[in-house]
Amino acid sequence: MTALVDKSAVGTTGRQYHIGVTPGEVGSVALLPGDPFRVPLIAEFLTDVKEIAHHREHWTMTGTYKGVLVTATSTGMGCPSTAIAVEELARCGVTSFIRVGSTAALQPGIEPGDLIISQGSFRNDGTSDAYVPRGYPAVPDLQVAVELEEVARELAAAGGYRVHAGINATDDAFYAETPEWIEQLSKLGLTNVEMESSALYVVARQRGLRAGMICACSSNLVDGASVYDEKNTRLKDGWRHSIEAALETIVRLGL
Repeated sequence: MTALVDKSAVGTTGRQYHIGVTPGEVGSVALLPGDPFRVPLIAEFLTDVKEIAHHREHWTMTGTYKGVLVTATSTGMGCPSTAIAVEELARCGVTSFIRVGSTAALQPGIEPGDLIISQGSFRNDGTSDAYVPRGYPAVPDLQVAVELEEVARELAAAGGYRVHAGINATDDAFYAETPEWIEQLSKLGLTNVEMESSALYVVARQRGLRAGMICACSSNLVDGASVYDEKNTRLKDGWRHSIEAALETIVRLGL
């Protein structure tokens, strides 16, 4: 009988199958945007930038920020590709992850371009179910989450933008989010909804890693406000603000 393949034991060294990265090419901390084309935006904040790999939805660059080697790898959209990116980056030596992405607000008064720090995720995805039972919580590293909020609020006070923090939802199906579902999430007091953090948090906890998330608000699903128009600069400014806050958090915590 042919031996069954144990994926936990296969490909743990050498160049990773999906992200195309090998140990020695990345730092101990990684920023994770969803969109591959936000990786070069992160690189604008770094010096001595090197492109490491661009395979599938995963684009990886490294560079230095205030003396710290930082890796930026895009996860693509959703929990499955996010879990793969985290697993494979961890095999290459990354121990801390901060997601810097876009998210939709679920509470009135949160405006496009505002920053939102995650204090935990309501797991409405299928990927994290493959790792842990349904009752298992999806929570960021507490120290990372607290520092992200503190740094973001300091920068916001000087930069004239706003910061929020709360529990978010992680959904799998973007176009299956009905008005009734959005209303239900809002009534639960959830701050925002996105598509990656529950897998990020669960995988990180299962693998002994640290993780957090700071996102820019792209739209408000209960106020009807949106900046999906590419000419609007508020979301792009929000991405930059989230990246800056994440990088300063990395330095302060010595990740």
